[in-house]
Amino acid sequence: MSLSSRHLCKFRVEVGAPTTVDDGEFGRRFIPITGGEVSGSLTGKILSGGGDWQTLLPDDVLEIRAHYTVEIDGQGLVEIQSDGVRALREDETVYFRTSIRFHTAAPGLRHLNQTLALAVGRKAPDGVHLDIYEIL
Repeated sequence: MSLSSRHLCKFRVEVGAPTTVDDGEFGRRFIPITGGEVSGSLTGKILSGGGDWQTLLPDDVLEIRAHYTVEIDGQGLVEIQSDGVRALREDETVYFRTSIRFHTAAPGLRHLNQTLALAVGRKAPDGVHLDIYEIL
């Protein structure tokens, strides 16, 4: 069995300064989400007020758990729950993937409630960029 996907949209997520919650061996920190943009087949904005809880694991592995809200132009609000990992590979490339679940009551967007998506991410000077693919 193989999986199919199609590109759904892009998120450009703006973030604030991290707050260290636990600076121990397996540290925890909170990164506030301060805004951003949704582009592609869905367009809109990322609302301020969400956040990304991160746990630093051995070998430069970062566990990611983000929760925030996007407003899709002319359609309504969508809650985003994203869980994933960012890691530095042996070949010095960065592996950054998250699974995304959507929750919405907006009539034109309810199909997202039945969608599982995968995001391919990268850090950038202006925040985090995510290419989001719907798993078919």
